[in-house]
Amino acid sequence: MNSNRYVFFISITAALGGFLFGFDTAVISGGERAIQEIWQLSDWVHGLAIASALYGTVIGALFGGIPADRFGRKKSLLWIGLFYFISAFGSAMAWNVESFTLFRFLGGLGVGASSVVAPMYISEIAPAKNRGLLVALYQFNIVFGIVVAYLSNFLIRTAELPEDWRWMLGVEAFPALIYSVMIFRIPESPRWLIAKRNAQEEARAILQRTDPEGVEAAIRQAIEEEKQEKSVTGFATLFNKKYLASTFLAVLIAFFNQVSGINAIIYFAPRIFEMAGISTESALISTIGIGVVNLLGTFLGLYLIDRLGRKILMYIGSFGYLISLSLMAYNFLGPGIPTIWLPIFVFGFIISHAIGQGSVIWVFISEMFPNELRAYGQSLGSFTHWILAAVIANVFPFFANAYGPGYIFSFFAFMMFLQLLWVRFKMPETKGRSLEEIQKDLHKDYVA
Repeated sequence: MNSNRYVFFISITAALGGFLFGFDTAVISGGERAIQEIWQLSDWVHGLAIASALYGTVIGALFGGIPADRFGRKKSLLWIGLFYFISAFGSAMAWNVESFTLFRFLGGLGVGASSVVAPMYISEIAPAKNRGLLVALYQFNIVFGIVVAYLSNFLIRTAELPEDWRWMLGVEAFPALIYSVMIFRIPESPRWLIAKRNAQEEARAILQRTDPEGVEAAIRQAIEEEKQEKSVTGFATLFNKKYLASTFLAVLIAFFNQVSGINAIIYFAPRIFEMAGISTESALISTIGIGVVNLLGTFLGLYLIDRLGRKILMYIGSFGYLISLSLMAYNFLGPGIPTIWLPIFVFGFIISHAIGQGSVIWVFISEMFPNELRAYGQSLGSFTHWILAAVIANVFPFFANAYGPGYIFSFFAFMMFLQLLWVRFKMPETKGRSLEEIQKDLHKDYVA
């Protein structure tokens, strides 16, 4: 197996954690109404039960970097797969809302840790020339998982199985088990081996298979960086003056990702369509359309990210967000727009996200920090992403029922205007640069 194929195999295997991430995130949309009706849940309790996975994700994102830093990226990926398996099986067998909430929380731990460890692992093993593409495979798998979840929900619903929501949630156990087995076939991160084990020869052997043209340069730069970063101690170091630029960039891209409303739409797409007067069956079919459009947009984003760069994709996405969210808000607030147009506006929103934020976020965060600090920085960026996702998913049913979706979409549109300003004035371009080169540029103005 030549180096390109080998590094692709490693990257796609690690990125399959994204498939489980996407499947777990979207699969609940097919059964969330049934769950509310079966256990007679209020909007607030229902929102908490549905958002429990996201609260688990917050914890997993915040602390997922710690085992990855201490025990290695590979072992952490294996445990993530096992958490997905336990969550899927347990959620399907839940006997009350408390047990359901617990098992969904466990799955969220896997999602959060996956969003930290998988992009970090791929960024550390990939050559600079195609790091954007390989890390973005994680996002592609998220989107693919969403598509499969929506399709699976539709097929199970049309099969008219008893308590079909249990089948919807339980299906995830099968890919989770396959993923866990596949992790045994990938190597450890060479940069982790140098930084944490001083295992230069082992790292060299891995890099000769993944990046034969840049082996010596990568090892030399990693060793130099490791010597310079001995003061790195943990999360507190992220707020050291030297690293504030990196920290704020990671936090802000994660912040803007969630205040676009992407997770609210992924979680509650059928409900949004039904609130616009679309039938339940048509709403489920429309969610499959969301998944397909997301997949196609992600393909385009993967193709462009190492050609046009991260910043250009963020411009494209920001303008697309502004247009689509404004039209979605007007569809609910303004007179005269037929209901049939709402899915088209939502599709426009989804493709804007897929090409822009969706393709860029995990790549960009993984590029922002030095080797010794990457696990903590990735955790902070993921934590910001998921705490906002949890809060938005928790409050969305209440605000949507109390005030209608139009005002919510108006708020999201305003936040995307702020994102556009941030991209224009603050976001750096990282295309085609080594991780070590990016660090030198970010810290060039630092004076000890």
